Amino acid sequence: MERKLRIGIVGGSLGGLFAGVLLHRSGFDVTVFERSTQGLDGRGAGLVGQREIFAILREVGCEHVAQVGVVARERITLDREGRILERQATPQMQISWDRMFRTFRERLPDDRYRLGAGVREVEQSDHGVLLRFEEGGDETFDLLIGADGVGSQVRLVLGGDDARLSYAGYAAWRGLFPEDGLPGEAARQLLERFAFFHRPRSHILGYLVPGPDGATEPGRRRYNWVWYRPAAAASGALAAALTDRQGKRHRYSLSPGAMREEDREALYAEADGVLPATFAAAVRADRSPFVQAIYDYVSPTMIGERLALLGDAAFVVRTHTAMGVAKAAGDAMALHACLVAEKDLGAALAAYDAKRRPVGVAIAEYGRRLGASLS
Repeated sequence: MERKLRIGIVGGSLGGLFAGVLLHRSGFDVTVFERSTQGLDGRGAGLVGQREIFAILREVGCEHVAQVGVVARERITLDREGRILERQATPQMQISWDRMFRTFRERLPDDRYRLGAGVREVEQSDHGVLLRFEEGGDETFDLLIGADGVGSQVRLVLGGDDARLSYAGYAAWRGLFPEDGLPGEAARQLLERFAFFHRPRSHILGYLVPGPDGATEPGRRRYNWVWYRPAAAASGALAAALTDRQGKRHRYSLSPGAMREEDREALYAEADGVLPATFAAAVRADRSPFVQAIYDYVSPTMIGERLALLGDAAFVVRTHTAMGVAKAAGDAMALHACLVAEKDLGAALAAYDAKRRPVGVAIAEYGRRLGASLS
């Protein structure tokens, strides 16, 4: 393109950073806007190393980041009494989310990454895209990239009421804590392994991930568990699960430390009643569990005249796929390649949509198949 586009990116997590770094390196005038005032470093857990993650790290000269992680040497499935029903020697590495985040954040100048920049309104016109911010002020861009996740505001500009998410009927209760918090027998059975337990319409899994500073040494890692359980919207169970200590109802998730004490104790009691003892101990070991409702959304289009969606803003896929970050990396690389290759913005966006929308549709369908037994 004769004139490098002025590009705004809403959302400063990994997807927004992927796009921001690639476009900045190619000379585009890029600014990333992140709603959080404190930053996102230290919030992530582990990532499954997939092709797109290796590819984007290679593109910025940091492939070594994906070569260090925590390895689970095998997968085991437990029965209710805690006996090992199945054992598979399939080692798998969990890469540090936090190290990945820092790697890309360090490659974007500070004046190109704005914290505390919540977007109040997005207005698209023939001349550009206007962003109005919650704290006041506005800016106009030639192109706006929505990398603002599950609750994307940019998606609503494209889809309106049709861009609403579809609830899957269940949620994920999660825990993440230092590995030395696991008591003796639980540590002996669960550490160094991917462990699973299944029951009707519910299952739990757990595994080690790097520490918040990316540490992979024993004693400095964290244990991560995810327990999928039904939470019907019609009965009010979902609303209750997403209500915090102050009585505020959240739409998509409940952050660590926000869960009401009575709900946390009820979670522990159910764990004692239905889970193998080692998994129940893992659930109880986390004093600040959190909740993530499971939704689906498939974009009929990833683009507008001056808009592009990326990552979870475009396709909300179920967490069973473990492909959220890889999907965002693939989107960012494709969008970057199309903007570099095409002189016309409309042609570049059309090429991006044609390349990535079928991928998003396929991942979303895969996630629905994986979660079919839980719905």
